[in-house]
Amino acid sequence: MTSLLLQAQPLVSNPIAIFLIVLGIILMAPILLARLKIPHIISMIVAGIIVGPYGFNILADDSSFTIFGQVGLLYLMFLAGIEIDMFHLRLNLRRGFIFGLLTFLIPMGLGTVTSIYLLHLDAITSLLLGAMYAAHTLIAYPVVARFGVARNQAVLISIVGTIIAVVGALLVLGAVLNVQRIGQVDLSEMGLLLLKVAAYCAAVLYIYPRLTRRFFRSFADPVSQYIFILAAVFLSALGAKAIGLEGVLGSFFAGLVLNRFVPQSSPLMTRIEFVGNAIFIPYFLIGVGMMINLRVVASIDTLTVAAIMLVVALVTKWLSAFAAQKIYKMDGNERRMMFGLTTAHTAVALAVVTIGYNTFGADGHRLMDETVLNGTILVILITCAIAPIVTTRAASAIKVKMLSAVDDGDGDSRAGQSESNRILIPIANPVTARPLVELALLMNPSGGSAADEMFALHVRNDNSGSSKAIARSSLDLARQTAAAANRDLQVIDRFDLNTVTGVLNSAQERDINEIFIGLHRRARVIDSFLGAKLEQMLKLSNKMIVISRLFAPANTLTRIVVVVPPKAQFESGFVRWVKAIGNLARELGCRVIFCGDKAAQGAIATVLSAAKLMIRAEYRLLDNLDDVVLLATRVKPDDLLVVVGARPNSVSYSPQLAEIPGFLQKHFSATNIVIIFPEQFGENVAVDTFANPLATDLAAPPVGWMGKLRARLRRRNRSGYLDI
Repeated sequence: MTSLLLQAQPLVSNPIAIFLIVLGIILMAPILLARLKIPHIISMIVAGIIVGPYGFNILADDSSFTIFGQVGLLYLMFLAGIEIDMFHLRLNLRRGFIFGLLTFLIPMGLGTVTSIYLLHLDAITSLLLGAMYAAHTLIAYPVVARFGVARNQAVLISIVGTIIAVVGALLVLGAVLNVQRIGQVDLSEMGLLLLKVAAYCAAVLYIYPRLTRRFFRSFADPVSQYIFILAAVFLSALGAKAIGLEGVLGSFFAGLVLNRFVPQSSPLMTRIEFVGNAIFIPYFLIGVGMMINLRVVASIDTLTVAAIMLVVALVTKWLSAFAAQKIYKMDGNERRMMFGLTTAHTAVALAVVTIGYNTFGADGHRLMDETVLNGTILVILITCAIAPIVTTRAASAIKVKMLSAVDDGDGDSRAGQSESNRILIPIANPVTARPLVELALLMNPSGGSAADEMFALHVRNDNSGSSKAIARSSLDLARQTAAAANRDLQVIDRFDLNTVTGVLNSAQERDINEIFIGLHRRARVIDSFLGAKLEQMLKLSNKMIVISRLFAPANTLTRIVVVVPPKAQFESGFVRWVKAIGNLARELGCRVIFCGDKAAQGAIATVLSAAKLMIRAEYRLLDNLDDVVLLATRVKPDDLLVVVGARPNSVSYSPQLAEIPGFLQKHFSATNIVIIFPEQFGENVAVDTFANPLATDLAAPPVGWMGKLRARLRRRNRSGYLDI
């Protein structure tokens, strides 16, 4: 075999020089080849061919590329799993399964037939080659992520189809090897493999969420969290290899399981994407290029075999995408997307053919000869070149269609898209900086209006060195948290009369419409639940104020329970807070349960639909706010309780709302809580001095004896009414 001949020593062998050259390729190859309109992925593969042992032999395809290449492939599949919108994946799971069967059976069947009648191979070898045609790798997925169309149904269907096709190819590989070894298919061995797969999936599904939630709550250090996620991915890949599957399936499955703990707008997600796209995935692509030997085209036999294999590989994958398009009535761009994502044959296909090449039949001959192996190399080269090009064109067309749909929407939709979010985050100390900024990022993910701005504010009323140090430390940590999520955050160190005056004056000066602030800690018995400062702020500002008290990191929450008062839909800030909750649920990938009357539920569903916030939303009747006390036994430590309040004299205000802080103080002392006071019409009241902090005693008993009696009767007669 020509590709296995001894190569001359590479020009560069110094490890530092090797790494420098690789970094130069990662930096310059996309820039140079972009002028020729060559996709980013292809530029890496082409660069690998040029510098590899079959090109100018600058670098050797040594163990470093083997290790980093394998890591890059696992990282690529992990990113595919962790970037999936799980809600849309569930919606497209059945479609993906059917497409998986199509993209497995069509290449498998036609590939086997053509191998027998055109390549004149025996049945066993033809089945093995059919498995090669069926298996594919999502090498073009970075294109999808770059265009921001990962939630398109064609992408999700293709991802599910990839799992089915790869698993099917591995099962065929196992069956062929059994036949080759013992002369028949060992059903007991295949059944044992299925049992191992079931046990493996159950173990990952049970252990990973619990272990991750506990680790994230114990260690807030971003580096430790990143290393933990990476270790979990490679452990899952190693487990998959141990039971007879490919490691790529294990890393992808780990991405699906860990998906909810890594919100798309979080700093952790930014770090994961950055490291993968900067180092590991380019290393993998360069390594793929270094394996390709263009000299194999010199043989007429190899060219003939490669041409047949290439036509079969492309046609069968196109037929699969075409069949799925017709079944589900998708457009041509979505068909091209499915074809582009599933047409690249790399790791799994190469593994199948390599095993066939290294396996000998009873007559002493290899199952696959050098011609088939070299033909497979050419198929890998060409399909890896075609896949990104097709995917790029499809993704750009789908993105244009998505933007056009937004522009051509109804008036409310356009208004919602153009509505700017100007957010102010008052920060008292470094301890509260990170969780407050992260909550604001999750409720206001990037991609909104160009007028969106975020500000972090620290208010102090003295010029002492310690006060300045606290301000500097708090604001620096807030800015770092936002920067880690690729968001700009302007910091304000303000000297003012008091905290309320500083916050409200800053809000007026910068036209703020959302304020995120932490709930104070009670220092005295006479302190109210909200505290004098927040009560004063609510009286003097008409902007939306979000008050939070989180005992657990936001990305470890499992459910969001929202208490909505009657007539909340008539408030001017209704749409804004519903969208904020919808964004939070989408970023966390968790359920949100809205508890309110039927009128409010209908209005909430309308806003979520108009904003295209596809989340798992459920609704429970809550006719009377006294029923909030019934939630105390149903809201779990991993849940987030969101209470929508109202200012006095507003449309949705009622005397019962004044009792809610007392409820929260008495019955939800250990619960993760967010209290939202929606935006109101009217101008902000001029700030002069503090009002009497004891003017409203919010620490009074939450309900009178009549209220307690009503709650007790409801609990007895309608115990399942608020079953969440």
